[in-house]
Amino acid sequence: MYDIATYVQAGCVADAVAALAADPSAMPIAGGTDVLIQTREGRHAGCSLVSLHGLEELRTIRMEEDGTLVIGSGCTFSEITASALLQSTVPILCWAVDQVGSPQIRNMGTIGGNVCNGVTSADSACSLMVLNAVMELQGPEGRRLAPIAQWYTGPGKTVRRHEEVLVSVRIAKADYEKFGGHYIKYGKREAMEISTLGCAVSVKLDAGKKTVDDLRIAFGVAAPTPIRCPKTEALAKGRTADAALVREIGRSVLTEINPRDSWRASRAFRLQIAKEISRRAFLQAVQFAGGDCNA
Repeated sequence: MYDIATYVQAGCVADAVAALAADPSAMPIAGGTDVLIQTREGRHAGCSLVSLHGLEELRTIRMEEDGTLVIGSGCTFSEITASALLQSTVPILCWAVDQVGSPQIRNMGTIGGNVCNGVTSADSACSLMVLNAVMELQGPEGRRLAPIAQWYTGPGKTVRRHEEVLVSVRIAKADYEKFGGHYIKYGKREAMEISTLGCAVSVKLDAGKKTVDDLRIAFGVAAPTPIRCPKTEALAKGRTADAALVREIGRSVLTEINPRDSWRASRAFRLQIAKEISRRAFLQAVQFAGGDCNA
């Protein structure tokens, strides 16, 4: 039984913004893979829903003239994974969202919902962090941009205002061109598993494919929100991508993350996993960037 007081099907984004602004208790819903489950569990008893489902303006995947990728917030995980454009430009994101739940969930769940939930275990979060994604929001006063570095404000919280709708996720050409990236999700089973720890690494090498020009590392479930590891990223720049650097990265990330004990895993176990998967993700990212660490 779903305890829903009212349900509004928006005809466009402007309709959704107006409906949210008119009702302080209303919640946006797209795929519903999280909201409906939470409602059935009683967490949103008597809720009012504003549906974004089926809005074509939120389903676009395109590249702008300057190379910026625009992914509509209503795009499902399956649509992102299947996109030839995204596979050729940001395969790390395609791989990450393909780790979500089951095929049924990936066919319904949306990138917008995954981001707006604000949870640290979201499989898209780490990859979007290393891609320096920018969230495009629309509210009563128009549109604004929020860099993902400023997006998460706490567990389950983001900078999205109640009356705003996430319209798209934007990724600049400079943040994916010539980068190789990889995401590793650790869970106790392969499918239908919420991440115990996730790590995304994106690396750009010099022309000789030996030296690190840029490195980005992000973790999920290693802090209350998805986080980057700026100190580790800085120590790698200008260094040779070799076995010594791989080992140093594995040690360094442990100084920047702060995982907790939970019923899924202990803090100590998450630290152990973080050291290993950051090394593995870096090795694979270097290979995707055209290099070889020989580690």
